[in-house]
Amino acid sequence: MDKYVFHDMTLTWLNGGVTSLDGGAMFGVVPKPLWQRKYPSNAANQIELSTEPILIQFEGKNYIIDTGVGHGKLTEKQLRNFGVTEEGDVEGSLVELGLTPEDIDGVLCTHLHFDHAGGLTRYEGDTLVSVFPNAHIYVSQKEWDEMRKPNIRSKNTYWKENWEPIQTQVVTFHEYLQIAPGIEMIHTGGHSDGHAVIKLTQQGDVLLHMADIMPTHAHQNPLWVMAYDDYPMTSVFTKERLMKEAYENGYRFIFYHDAYYRMVQWDPTGKEIIDSLRRSKSVAVPL
Repeated sequence: MDKYVFHDMTLTWLNGGVTSLDGGAMFGVVPKPLWQRKYPSNAANQIELSTEPILIQFEGKNYIIDTGVGHGKLTEKQLRNFGVTEEGDVEGSLVELGLTPEDIDGVLCTHLHFDHAGGLTRYEGDTLVSVFPNAHIYVSQKEWDEMRKPNIRSKNTYWKENWEPIQTQVVTFHEYLQIAPGIEMIHTGGHSDGHAVIKLTQQGDVLLHMADIMPTHAHQNPLWVMAYDDYPMTSVFTKERLMKEAYENGYRFIFYHDAYYRMVQWDPTGKEIIDSLRRSKSVAVPL
């Protein structure tokens, strides 16, 4: 498992599964000759996307960002359609670290699409139960509302199997929530109406987790947004604002979906990578 020490915080990427989605859908209206230079595809035009939760250990507490695709919950059709080459094993990752799911104090949900929320629940026999029974599960109020009452488009990714067993654990917020000193959730909208980003601050340094408004390093350009975004112009304007802030202040970015990088820092112009942490796991199509 890859680790990154951020002052008093230790970040560890857990095994939440791997998907392979259509590159055209992931880069929207951007022509393939442009995006493929930054993020290569396979012969079926699919790009590899990890779905790997980030464990944050800080001040004696254990938090995770999102939960992966889960395990044993997807049908054969869903596994095929979403290009799932590996299901999640977050519990196994925690065991390797000397932890159990009961040790998780908080789950920070950037949003609740199946590839981020599938690991919130698991089957115990024929019954779905919470994977993290002692955790507060943090999510924006807008996201929680749509999860329970999806529209004609979002019902394809907001599933009752991922929310019904955990509803008593949910803590919602509107625009902003401080989970702990230096751990903030900020509502952005864009990818979904309730989408949020996560800002980690330590000793004046910042790690910014843009979740699915910048799912990989190759989505750095504010105009490069996904066809999956429900509100693409919100994604564009939000990313434009946050990238400007990040360049000016030397922020680093961390990723959930990127198959190549865990962390990236660009120079003030945004043209050069000046610091990075590569994902150690092998990728089917090398960068």
